[in-house]
Amino acid sequence: MMARTLNTNLISNKIPYEIYESSKQGAIAVAQMIATLIKEKQRVGENCVLGLATGSTPEPMYAELIRMHKEEGLSFKNVITFNLDEYYPMKPESSQSYHYFMEKQLFAHVDIKEENVHVPDGTIQENDIKEYGASYDKQIADAGGIDIQILGIGNNGHIGFNEPGASRYSGTRLITLDENTREANARNFSHLEEVPYRAITMGIGSILKSKKIMLLAWGDKKADAVQKSILEEATESVPASLLQAHNNCVFIIDTAASRLL
Repeated sequence: MMARTLNTNLISNKIPYEIYESSKQGAIAVAQMIATLIKEKQRVGENCVLGLATGSTPEPMYAELIRMHKEEGLSFKNVITFNLDEYYPMKPESSQSYHYFMEKQLFAHVDIKEENVHVPDGTIQENDIKEYGASYDKQIADAGGIDIQILGIGNNGHIGFNEPGASRYSGTRLITLDENTREANARNFSHLEEVPYRAITMGIGSILKSKKIMLLAWGDKKADAVQKSILEEATESVPASLLQAHNNCVFIIDTAASRLL
């Protein structure tokens, strides 16, 4: 498996990154790192807390974790998960919900305990969302904090559903989706008009509390956002660039996404 790690002490990039020849290779490498931590935690009788993402980017990573569970006996009984986001409003049983996505892509295929799975609730009454967001962040803290946070990146640099302009101190909250984000996600709906205009998302401040952050990016369309996040100054107009403030963050990218580095 070919990978290249660049040292931030030697060149101008502000976030370390590893380049893989293909998205599949990168996804397998991330899954192996997650599996290693799960097993290390199991050996000392501790839970492993994972922050999870949705969308097409992490799908091959989830597929590899399922393979390791079925073929290598990797257990998820000590794993606690917190997903980044959910459309609002959205019923969990809807085929477009991120509850449904996670069941289909991972949870239904491994031995994770149902009570250890957390996905933001898209049915919360709007007046209760501020309190709900604070309680979601508290649940993460009470679980010991996120050991590894998995992220994707939007073409506009968003992480989770933190769109350009999101505060670096933000917690879990209700946000309005940018039109280009809605357009990018329209593939999961019959028509663009069906894509929700809002979502509940973990905030950038919430994400930055994670012990380790791994951002995955595949394909040429992500190259511009990757370049701005890694090489340019941190700015709230490119939310992923705010990850420069984290002391244990790495971008896992394929050759196409590395085009501008």
